[in-house]
Amino acid sequence: MNYIEIDCRLRSPEISREIIIAFLADMGYESFEDTENGVKAYIPKDCFNKKELDGVTEKIAELGFACSCEVTDREQENWNAVWESNYESVVIDGQCYIRAPFHPAKPEMKYEIVIEPKMSFGTAHHETTSQMISYLLTEECEGKSVLDMGTGTGILSILAAMRGAKRILAIDNDIWAYENCKENAERNHIRVIETLCGDADSIKDATYNIVIANINRNILLQDMAKYVQAMASDGILLLSGFYQEPDLPILIEEAEKHNLIFHSAKVKNNWVAARFVVVSN
Repeated sequence: MNYIEIDCRLRSPEISREIIIAFLADMGYESFEDTENGVKAYIPKDCFNKKELDGVTEKIAELGFACSCEVTDREQENWNAVWESNYESVVIDGQCYIRAPFHPAKPEMKYEIVIEPKMSFGTAHHETTSQMISYLLTEECEGKSVLDMGTGTGILSILAAMRGAKRILAIDNDIWAYENCKENAERNHIRVIETLCGDADSIKDATYNIVIANINRNILLQDMAKYVQAMASDGILLLSGFYQEPDLPILIEEAEKHNLIFHSAKVKNNWVAARFVVVSN
């Protein structure tokens, strides 16, 4: 899938960054990256609307914040070139070592995951993925079933399997991610992951002890009910891909509508991973 990158340069990024992110998220932009002068936002090429983007910059200007946006067509091969030139290995919480095939192994680490992301999200460099890994490192996975929505590289599913999960369904609506997840599972000798190319409608009737969704606020709100329907009576829900403000309160409110209780959150650079549990009867 080809993406459009919007480089938004703001006169007062500390103040207006969250405002423009909120506008763009409502327009379907899927991911955001803070920059020194503002923020970069990404949207599938076939969803990009220049007129809508111009409308956002006008609204920002009306609020008293100067904003200019540079539009770049990010072809698939460009993503790969950036990854290959910049990718570094990562260690999470002193336990989980994530590396590319060309990095040296570290057999002394408790968990070692080899990831070649290609076009897929999920290398543990982004705050949301690293925080979800932190949650999984403390979650009881032995013998559990796991649903991984927006699996990307499959990194979270792979870690859950390494921690003893017996059954994992990994779903992504991007064919590149679907193929990449399968390749990375094989690369790490994981056999308990079933991979599907689809969305929340692909969950069907099975239930899971742990439901993971690292996507974006709009999709999480849209599909919350389907995630909850797939949870076992003692299940937990781990969400990420959104900001502490304004997103977390909105997601907590939506979760409460579906008989979930907000348990905890991990926050880094305003990015959040949150844990929810089913209300006990």
